[in-house]
Amino acid sequence: MNRKEFLRHSLLGVGALYFSSFPSVLFAKNNEAKIETENLEIENVIIGSGYGGAVVALRLAESGHEVTILEMGLNWEKSGEKFSPMISPGKSAAWLRTKTIAPFFNIFNTKKYTGTLDRWDFSNIKIWMGRGVGGGSLVNGGMAVLPKKDYFGEVFPELNTEEFYGKYFPLAEKELEVNSADESFLENCSFYKFNKVGEQEAHKAGFKTVRVPNVYDFKYMEDEYENKVPRSALAGEVIYGNNYGKKSLDKTYLKKAQETGKVHIHDLHKVESITKGLENTYILEVIQTNTLGETIAKKKIICKKLFLCAGTMGTLELLLKSSNDNKLTLNSEVGQNWGNNGNFMTGRNFVKTFSGGTGVNHSTIPVGGIDNWDDKEHPFFSEIAPLPMGMDVATSLYLMINPVPKKGSVFFNPISKKIDLQWSAENVALARTNAEYFIKKMNKVNGGTRAHLLFNNGFGADICYHPLGGAVLGKATDMMGRLKGSENLYIIDGSLIPGTIGVNPFLTITALAEYCIEHIISEDY
Repeated sequence: MNRKEFLRHSLLGVGALYFSSFPSVLFAKNNEAKIETENLEIENVIIGSGYGGAVVALRLAESGHEVTILEMGLNWEKSGEKFSPMISPGKSAAWLRTKTIAPFFNIFNTKKYTGTLDRWDFSNIKIWMGRGVGGGSLVNGGMAVLPKKDYFGEVFPELNTEEFYGKYFPLAEKELEVNSADESFLENCSFYKFNKVGEQEAHKAGFKTVRVPNVYDFKYMEDEYENKVPRSALAGEVIYGNNYGKKSLDKTYLKKAQETGKVHIHDLHKVESITKGLENTYILEVIQTNTLGETIAKKKIICKKLFLCAGTMGTLELLLKSSNDNKLTLNSEVGQNWGNNGNFMTGRNFVKTFSGGTGVNHSTIPVGGIDNWDDKEHPFFSEIAPLPMGMDVATSLYLMINPVPKKGSVFFNPISKKIDLQWSAENVALARTNAEYFIKKMNKVNGGTRAHLLFNNGFGADICYHPLGGAVLGKATDMMGRLKGSENLYIIDGSLIPGTIGVNPFLTITALAEYCIEHIISEDY
C-alpha cells in the first residue's frame, strides 16, 4: 500500500487518535537530535483557544464529539507560573521578547519566554494580541460591551438582530459571567478616582457616559480592596494576565469544556500550514515548542473538520500563507474588509493637576465609557482607561472606538513570506477627526493639554487592540462561518466581523460563535 492509499484508508476508519497516544520516533540527523511524528488522524481540530475556539469546543463536546484544541501559547494554569503586573513585568510580559511591548512605559527588560502579550508591527499600525490558553481573554480589560442594536443590524444586515439580542448575546453574557460594579463601591474606591474624574469632566463637556459591564468579578474586587483576598486588578495586573478575579476563558467556557472529558487542549502547538487532503480533509503541519520558542517536535495531523479560531490575524496568516505555499483554494473575499475596530488612543495631560489629579492608584479594570455614537458628525465610543503607573501623573487616557468607513485589506507578501496590510492614514481619518474634536472640547471646558507625554503629537493612531475582518460572515464565509469553496473548514473568530462593531468586540465574537456552532452542529453533524 502506498502512502496516499494509507492516508485515505486511515481517514475512512472509525475513531480518532489523540495526543496521549501519539507515537513518536526520535532519530538523529546531521548530529542533531530531532523528533518526528507519524501522520495522525483527528476528527475535530480547533486552532486557537480564544473566544471562538472556546465556544466551539464546549458546544461540540456537549453534543458528544471529541475535540482537540491546538494552542500556540502556554497553558498558564497548568504551568504553575504566575502572571505579572505592569510595573513589575515577569515571564508573562511578552511573547518571546527580551523587552516589554506594552503600549506605554517600556523601560523593562525581560527574559525570553512564551508570555501572554504579542505585538505585530506593520508600516502604519501595531497590533497587540493575546497568547496562551484563553487567547485574548487573558490580556484584555474585560469590557463586555453590548453593541448598539441598530449598528449591529447595519454591520450584519442578513442576521436576525432580534434573535441575537434575545438569545445569543444573553447566552454569551451568562457563560462569560458578565457582571457590573456596585455604584457605592465605585464612589468610595480610591482606585477608581481616574474614572470618577473622567466621567465628571465628560459630563461638564456635554458628553454622555455609561457604566460598562465586565468579566472581572467585582465582588472579588470589593474583597481585594479590603485586603481580604490577594490583589489582582488592584495590584496592576491586566495586559500580562490576571491571577485572581478575572473570569478569562480558562475559567469559564474552556473549564466547562474540559469537564466534559471530550476536549483535549494542547498548548505550545503552533500550526504552520494547512493543505487540502483527500475526501475534504485537511493536513496540518504542526510544531511543538518549549517555553523558549524552540521546536521540540514536528507533527502532521489529518483532520476531518477544521475550525480556524486563531484570532483575526492568526486565521488570516494561516489562510493566506497556506494559499501561497500549499495552493489552498480561497475565495476572493478572504483578506478583504479588514479594520482596526476604529481603535484610536488619545489622552489629556495636566488633568486636575492642582486639585488632586487622577489618583495615585488605578484599578486595571475599566468601568466607564463615553457614548457619543449618536452624534452623526462625530460618532464614537470611548473607554475611560486606567494608567496604572503607581503615581499620580494627572493624565486621563482614552481608547476610542469609531466607525471605519474605509476598510483595509490583508495580503500575503511573497518577499517577506508574511502577511501584510494595506492600511494608511486614510483608514483612520474619521477616527483622528473624532479624537481632535473630543480632546479640544474636553480641554476647553476642563483645562488640560493633549497627551504629548504619551503619544507622538498626542495621538496614538497606530495602536490596535481589536483587529477585525478579513474573513467576513456572509462574504468570505456563508452565514454560518463555513469558508466558501472549502468544505469542512470553518472560520469562527473576530475575522467574521467587517472591520468594526462600535464597541469592545469580544462579547459580539462570543455571540457570533454561539450562533454559528449551533447551526453547524445541527446541519453538519
